[in-house]
Amino acid sequence: MKIYRGNRITLLKNGAAFFPAMLAAIDAAVDDIRIEIYIFEDDVSGRAIAEALARASRRGVAVRLLIDGFGSLKAPETFFDAMRAAGVDVLVYRPLRGKWFPTRHRMRRTHRKIVLVDGKVGFLGGINFIDDFTENLSTTHPRYDYAVKVEGPVLAPVYESVYRLWRRTKWLTQLRREHNGALPTVASEAVGDTLLAFVSRDNVKHRRNIEQAYRAAISAAKSEVLIASSYFLPGRPLRQALVAATKRGVKVEILLQGAADHPLMQMATRSLYADLLEAGIVIHEYRPAMLHAKVAVVDGWWATVGSSNLDPFSLLLNREANIIAVDAAFATELRASLHDETVRNAEKLEAHVWATRGMKQKLASWLALGLIRISSAIFGVEAE
Repeated sequence: MKIYRGNRITLLKNGAAFFPAMLAAIDAAVDDIRIEIYIFEDDVSGRAIAEALARASRRGVAVRLLIDGFGSLKAPETFFDAMRAAGVDVLVYRPLRGKWFPTRHRMRRTHRKIVLVDGKVGFLGGINFIDDFTENLSTTHPRYDYAVKVEGPVLAPVYESVYRLWRRTKWLTQLRREHNGALPTVASEAVGDTLLAFVSRDNVKHRRNIEQAYRAAISAAKSEVLIASSYFLPGRPLRQALVAATKRGVKVEILLQGAADHPLMQMATRSLYADLLEAGIVIHEYRPAMLHAKVAVVDGWWATVGSSNLDPFSLLLNREANIIAVDAAFATELRASLHDETVRNAEKLEAHVWATRGMKQKLASWLALGLIRISSAIFGVEAE
C-alpha cells in the first residue's frame, strides 16, 4: 500500500453533503469526467446527476460512465439512452442477459463508487446515485452513509484503476479498444498536508488488499477501534484480530444495521454476536434508518472510507475501493461523526441480554449463517 503525501480530504455525510459537492465539480469540469457506480437510479437525485453529465458532455467534456449491470438494473434503459444521446459514453459492467440465475461469474460485481473530474478532484465512498430515502426503511431519517472528496497526488492510482477497468469493459462488451481515453494529468504538487492511500479489491492482483489493510490497522491498535459496516460477516482472521485487540486492552466498537434491508444477512451476522460480546467487543445497532456506511477509525489517526463492507461478498468477490487517511484531524472528525450518530440513534447490545435470546432466534441465526456459507461456497467465496 503506497501512501501519498500532499493531499486534501473532505468528509461528506449522506447524500445531503455528497450530491451538491459532486454536482458542483461536474458542472465545473472542463475536460474529463470518469465515473464508476454500482447503483444509478432514475429518481430525483439520479436525474439531477444524469442532467449534469449531459450538460458537461454538450459543452465538450469527455464523460465516461461505467454502471454495474446488476446494481443499476432497476433503472430503465431509456434513462441511460438519454445520456448517450447527449454524448455520454455509457458502459455496463457484466450486463445481465437472458434469464437471470446467480452464478460465480454473474455475482462478481463492481461495487465501487468513484467520480473523477479533470485530474483534480475525486469522490469515493459508499454513496450510490440514489435518493437518501429510497427503499430506506424510514420516512424521517436519511440513509446513513459517507463519502469523501479527495484532491492531490493520491488521485493518480485512482485514475489508473478506473482506466484499466473501463478499457477492459469496453473490449469485453463492445469488442473495441479505448483509443481516445488518455488519462488526465494528476499534478504531483501538494494541495494539502494529508497522507492518503488508495486501496482497491479485485479478483486478480488485489484480492485481499482491503482486508489486509483493516487487519494491519486493527493489529497495531493501542487504544480504540471503531467500525461501521452495513453488512458484517468477516472471516476468522479478521474476527481474531478484533478479539486480540480487546485482549490487549483496546476498546473495540462496531456499529451495524438495526433496520435491515437484507434480513438474511442480518440474521447471519447476529450469529456472531454472542462470541464478540463475550470477548468484550461493544456492538451497537443503528435503528432509525438504513445504515449503509463502510468506515473505520483506529486510535484517532488512521481512518478509512469506502465501498467495502466487511462481509464475504465485499472482501472476496466484488470490486471495491477505499481511501485510507493517516491523519489525526480527519480521523477525529470521522470519529466524532460516528460517535454522535451512535449516541443519538443506536442501541447498545448487552451480552447478558443477548445470551437470553430464545432458541428460535438462535436457530434462525445459525440457519442464516449456514445459507450464507453455502451460497458463498457456490460463488467461490471462502466464508469462515
